[in-house]
Amino acid sequence: MQMEAFHWKKNQALAEDYIQDSGTANHLFHFHYKRTEDWLTRAAWVTEQSSALRADRHQLAAVLTSYNERIGNTQQALQKIQDLSKSESLVVVGGQQAGLFGGPLLVLYKAITIIQLAREWSGKLSRPIVPVFWIAGEDHDFDEVNHIYSLTSAQTVEKIKVEHPTGQRTSISRLPLKEHVWIAALQALEDSLIDTEFKAELLAKLKNAALPSSTLSDAFARWMAWLFGEYGLVLLDADDPPLRGVESAMFEQLIARNEALSDALMQGRKRVRECGYEPQADITENGANLFVFEKGGRLLLQREDGLFTDKKKSVSYSREQLLDISVTHPQRLSNNVMTRPLMQEYLFPVLATVLGPGEIAYWGLTASAFEMFGMKLPIVAPRLEFTLIEGTVHKHMVRYDLSFDDVLNRFEEKKQSWLSKQDTMRLGERFEVVKEEFKASYGPLVDSLAAINAGVKLLGESNLAKILNQIEYLEQKAADGHKAQFESTLRHLDRIQLTIRPLAKPQERVYNGCAYMNRYGNGWLKQLVETPIPVDGQHRIYYL
Repeated sequence: MQMEAFHWKKNQALAEDYIQDSGTANHLFHFHYKRTEDWLTRAAWVTEQSSALRADRHQLAAVLTSYNERIGNTQQALQKIQDLSKSESLVVVGGQQAGLFGGPLLVLYKAITIIQLAREWSGKLSRPIVPVFWIAGEDHDFDEVNHIYSLTSAQTVEKIKVEHPTGQRTSISRLPLKEHVWIAALQALEDSLIDTEFKAELLAKLKNAALPSSTLSDAFARWMAWLFGEYGLVLLDADDPPLRGVESAMFEQLIARNEALSDALMQGRKRVRECGYEPQADITENGANLFVFEKGGRLLLQREDGLFTDKKKSVSYSREQLLDISVTHPQRLSNNVMTRPLMQEYLFPVLATVLGPGEIAYWGLTASAFEMFGMKLPIVAPRLEFTLIEGTVHKHMVRYDLSFDDVLNRFEEKKQSWLSKQDTMRLGERFEVVKEEFKASYGPLVDSLAAINAGVKLLGESNLAKILNQIEYLEQKAADGHKAQFESTLRHLDRIQLTIRPLAKPQERVYNGCAYMNRYGNGWLKQLVETPIPVDGQHRIYYL
């Protein structure tokens, strides 16, 4: 396995400073992932802390067992759930929205990071560490998860998507898709994939994941179980109704102490600004930081005149009514981005949470809220990052003297430089000389025509412009003809750019993993899971 590390600076300053252990970002977190002593301290703290604000392990294990059996997860994963019942066990957890056919590559990398860290620290601490993937099924942004992208043989980025089944703004886990929608999406994927020795099995596995599933969340869970279940990855859907029953007591706390929660989050926002960063979440003094499912939708609540209401005031609850819902119908409640970390800490004995750069920025706002509930932020570990580069693409990069950094930061400059070196006829320079010489000899003649009359001079100026236009037209045709000699090279260069920076974004944020599994099977994915890779904040270039 050929791999090299690369520092790809994050656009989010808070995340960049935290990941690199620099600046003032560390003041916003209780521990740091690069310090071994912090891992040991966190493990001891979780073990010794009071269980007053902690879900019952056995009840949680029963719920997770039922869910993982339903989605067809492996015996290895079910055994990990049993480990969760043991008092000495800890958890490494991370999550993502439930994307079509697994979503972008970064989802796979987050799962790999969770598994890697759980395995590493289980050995170092000599205690069970359970890898848990938190499927954000309660999220309602359907347009974010209903599609995948792939690079076609025609050098275009193709989008495959499914349409919203109802138009209602409700959680992904509550939006069933009809069988014909799944079949159409599978057919579109099949049509986009080249024929390989792996294609039939891949499509069969995707079909087995999709067709028994009513929602994107279920299909996603079945697919992730097939990919990672053998490594003991435990899956949960945040909108699973039985899980809501386990969360009931924490919802009670979030409602009963809602003003104090808002104050703590406002304090977190202040701390972020004092450290020199801009908050990445919209925090307001009257925000309840909870959703309620009502009238077919997922509505964000705020406090107003002693009541909990949504922005449009289409629903309204007293605190007592909301507390009653938390006990009798907790499945009607849902966390937002600020309370999800607190709920995760309530549910699990979290050693570490695996986050992307944007999530790290969100979590930097929550330390005061954790402290308010007698909790501490867990170890925040950045997920592993990769760019997959196929052999032919790598060969082209070597041939045209393009480094990874070149493609990211100076691709057009390098491309034009290469083309210029091929211009042995010096077309641009020679045409420029001709145009200047023509203007120098013809211009004075045109100017002299004013002695005849103004109309003749205007005609001469028009004639001069037309001749120059014709020269430029010939120059462009000559340039096009010259470039046509290098069409193959230009295709190679475009393929390099589309591989590494599709849609001007990192590859892992755009392309789906199925195209790579179709070309190369699952061997590359297994290597990434099974080969120890340090979680050090570096981006890795993986040559397939």
